[in-house]
Amino acid sequence: MKQLNRSELRIKIMTILYQISIYEKNKIEYNLDDIFKETLEIDNEFVKETVYGVITYKNEIDDIANKNMNDWTIDRLGYTDQAILRIGIFELLYTDTPDVVAINEAIELAKKYSDEKVKNMINAVMDNILHNK
Repeated sequence: MKQLNRSELRIKIMTILYQISIYEKNKIEYNLDDIFKETLEIDNEFVKETVYGVITYKNEIDDIANKNMNDWTIDRLGYTDQAILRIGIFELLYTDTPDVVAINEAIELAKKYSDEKVKNMINAVMDNILHNK
């Protein structure tokens, strides 16, 4: 089994957070360990720590996102975009991931999975948070 790099693992994290959003929206019970098993071929600490971290600090992360968005709120974004922004903010504020890496990784995900407008918004939000850190 090929070891995934952190950029590839962030795609897995985004997928897991997206799934959780769908389950919660539809009031479907879920077990995180099952979601990890479905999404990951191997047990991965980085993925688990990031997913648990985003879930644990979701309210704080969303508050920070909303304070750094102009006339917009995170809940108006699509689930994929929400996941990307939450991962970026979590890594920027709650981990020892270097700031530039946290921001670049969020933007790379947004380039692949979000439209141009959302990518630019994620970039601006991450930039604001960095400057107010």
